[in-house]
Amino acid sequence: MKRMTDKEARAGLDVKLPAIETFPNQFRDYEIRIEIPEFTSVCPKTGLPDFGTITLRYIPAKACLELKSLKEYILAYRNLGIFYENVVNRILEDVVKACRPVQAEVVGEFSPRGGLMSVVEARFPRSRELGCGHE
Repeated sequence: MKRMTDKEARAGLDVKLPAIETFPNQFRDYEIRIEIPEFTSVCPKTGLPDFGTITLRYIPAKACLELKSLKEYILAYRNLGIFYENVVNRILEDVVKACRPVQAEVVGEFSPRGGLMSVVEARFPRSRELGCGHE
């Protein structure tokens, strides 16, 4: 059985994606939830399509995410070979970089394949840094 290399495990993390634009936030202490029910990407190991729902929740500080640019960003994953774990953590890092929220959470609920369904969750602020960000 072939072992996974670091290159395969990091697939999709360094690919340039469209920028997520923002606009100035006008209020304090509220949460925004964005659901993306038709998320698609590609498994880097099998080349097969992956499907799922991404839910993004965040408490904005000075900026809010602009939805059209977020949609273009998400659509860029369609042909990208990337593992579920990398999808969720990359989206979280890119959202945090774009709008510097007070808090953020990304949940990926991926459709079953081979009888297995995966749910991956990532939160900001991170409880501890492992030094494995994609930058």
